Amino acid sequence: MTSGAVLIVDDELRSQESLKRVLSEEFDVLLASNAQEAEAVLAGDLVQAILCDQRMPGESGVDFLRRVRETWPDPVRMIISGFSESEDIIAGVNEAGIYQYITKPWRPEKLLETVRDAVRLYHLQKGPGGGDVKPSHGTLNRMLSDRRLEQKRMFEFERIVHDPRGPMVDTLALARKAAGYDISVLITGASGAGKELLARAIHFGSARGDKPFVVENCGALPDELLESELFGCKKGAYTGAYQDRIGLFELADGGTIFLDEIGETSPAFQVKLLRVLQEREIRPLGATRSRKIDVRVISATNRDLESDVEEGRFRRDLFYRLNAFPLHLPALSERRGDIPLIAESILAEVNRAFRRKIPGFAPETLRLLRAYGWPGNVRELHNEIQRMVVMAEADAPLAAHLLSARVASGDVRINLNGHTTLKDQVEALERAAISRTLAACSGNISHAAEKLGLSRVGLRAKIDRYDLRKDVASGYEQ
Repeated sequence: MTSGAVLIVDDELRSQESLKRVLSEEFDVLLASNAQEAEAVLAGDLVQAILCDQRMPGESGVDFLRRVRETWPDPVRMIISGFSESEDIIAGVNEAGIYQYITKPWRPEKLLETVRDAVRLYHLQKGPGGGDVKPSHGTLNRMLSDRRLEQKRMFEFERIVHDPRGPMVDTLALARKAAGYDISVLITGASGAGKELLARAIHFGSARGDKPFVVENCGALPDELLESELFGCKKGAYTGAYQDRIGLFELADGGTIFLDEIGETSPAFQVKLLRVLQEREIRPLGATRSRKIDVRVISATNRDLESDVEEGRFRRDLFYRLNAFPLHLPALSERRGDIPLIAESILAEVNRAFRRKIPGFAPETLRLLRAYGWPGNVRELHNEIQRMVVMAEADAPLAAHLLSARVASGDVRINLNGHTTLKDQVEALERAAISRTLAACSGNISHAAEKLGLSRVGLRAKIDRYDLRKDVASGYEQ
């Protein structure tokens, strides 16, 4: 596995060979004997780090890296020098933006450690929230380790809120199994159901959990921009490519990439993605060379991809590549027992964000939240609770009058997203009707059964089937 591309600039062939021998098992090593050759490499390839000899014919290493900084500012720049040249190099370090200089004779293990840190610094700068960070050599590993550890704590399986008797139990059990093996996972489910959250839990629960996790919404970009985002590009590769861009597949090297809305991609892009998955290598737009990657792919869709395959809208060979381990995430309308637990978790988050201290929900509010159809799933529930907190004037349990009209009226619209079967839709309607009737009858089974045209025994069976015991008043359970 290569962890990035390193350019060695040295006019001595033996020195090139020695450096390459040490670095090539871990990095993609590119060679140049002078500044002109090095500039040609930088113009045609994405490079994460440059290792340049100070003594070159016609131009010093510091002078060359000073020019590189202006045209190709992203690669992390390093100098190799003799002890006698240190003072001259120190004078030019700031102007050339040199990250580290390595003195001759260098030790292989120390050289490898320094180049590792340089490539990690590149990824840290180019990754989400990286910015123009310049950590010292001694703190870089700690920064990366702390960041990943915090993410792992945030997205572990135990933090996924669910009813221990609900349908999410089976989904999470399967997801835990998938996490233990390096296998492609396809998560299906309605929009807003929490597919990215489940993907993060799989990643951080896997052997790749201390490596990057990167996300791309494949339905949000046209092909050219999506290809640039995922595979990278060279400056000038297309109109609007104003700088070199490292692709998300390369940023995820060693870790996991999450491709959301994979079903929205075009057939032309599907061909390119299939090649990347088959060959395990990417070629940035405008680059002259491909490079190997080691990335686990988790993808997600709200479409029925099997139907899309049969109708020719999605490539069959790509589908089987992505669907090695299928997981279905139930819609919120199928997880009624989860709703109060998720609502409490969301409220705690909103309290922190809005600096409120609202203690919870009134019983009638929870009853109506459970009765509503939630076509927008967890995302819609989150928005509803945010709105209620904003509307609440006191830090008291959220009352039912704060609910929006559609939720308070028990609107049970079903999310017809192409995945839900007719049986699922009928059951969701039946469940919502029973829940709403029980609420109207204050949990009295006899009155509710009469209104619904059911026997008491029949209604009790459906209450058990749909996990509606919490909607039944304690005095009327028998």
